Amino acid sequence: MAKLLQVQNLETRFYTQDGVVQAVNGINYDLGEGETLGIVGESGCGKSVSVLSMIRLIPTPPGKITDGHVLFEGRDLLTMDNEDIRHIRGNRIAMIFQDPMTSLNPVLTIGRQVGESLQVHMGMDKGQARQRSIELLEMVGIPQADQRISDYPHQFSGGMRQRVMIAMALSCNPQILIADEPTTALDVTIQAQIVDLVKRLRDEIGMAVIWITHDLGVVAGLVDRVNVMYAGFIVETGPVGEIYSRPRHPYTIGLLGSLPRLDESSHTRLVSIDGLPPDLIAPPKGCRFAPRCDYATERCQTENPELESVGLDHEAACWNLDQTRDYQRFVA
Repeated sequence: MAKLLQVQNLETRFYTQDGVVQAVNGINYDLGEGETLGIVGESGCGKSVSVLSMIRLIPTPPGKITDGHVLFEGRDLLTMDNEDIRHIRGNRIAMIFQDPMTSLNPVLTIGRQVGESLQVHMGMDKGQARQRSIELLEMVGIPQADQRISDYPHQFSGGMRQRVMIAMALSCNPQILIADEPTTALDVTIQAQIVDLVKRLRDEIGMAVIWITHDLGVVAGLVDRVNVMYAGFIVETGPVGEIYSRPRHPYTIGLLGSLPRLDESSHTRLVSIDGLPPDLIAPPKGCRFAPRCDYATERCQTENPELESVGLDHEAACWNLDQTRDYQRFVA
């Protein structure tokens, strides 16, 4: 699979009055053409900041990308001038944000907002942009699109607003679609519809997808590969089947242990991860997960492990991988 995107040693800091927040700490991963990658972890672990850094949407100040490269088709997005990166964002790399109500402009019609990128990036006139916008709204399942195009965001439900955001993201046929927790504020029925919609459109258009979420249940049937993040680090990465059946990092094991299973008794207690995520202004010296880890040893308190191979395309960052080798969440 050809590499479409390469993230190399990406590091992002936020300079605040209280100190320097170590938000993203030297992460590395590749994205292949047509591949779907899931980035999972607790709130505040660096999932959203990492992709916003990648397309240079981090507010500066207080944020600053302090190291790394993001290669898109061989060109480094982090060293492009502002004009060049604007031609990439919303055109070849598009993003669906978490909250569609705050992402959509409340005083502009849906048609104007969907059509804007078509006029800017595709060179369409207003009439062409309007017709294409109607087609896009129909494609994402909005009924009577030719009439709803003149409505405002408050006239749409939460699920429909998210469909509008997807239509906007897909308007220029992007090569990469970034979905930043697009189902968080929606009920489970609408969540399933949005996931199915993205899967269908991904297969039709052939784009690569980065799906960011804290919900491991959502990514199970959606992605090809998973990056598990904790405190700004990728602590485990691998094929989705391998991660779910044979997790090796204690944090991944904890996350999967907190998921209810249909094949277990309703009286089976779910596992919780004790403690809280670390303060990213003054994180622990060693492994960031050590204070919450059942496997932690003295070495974990002083040295932070790096990713190492634990299987085919499967890596984990832990000093005690021998203790997690036999753990199985599901039988493969």
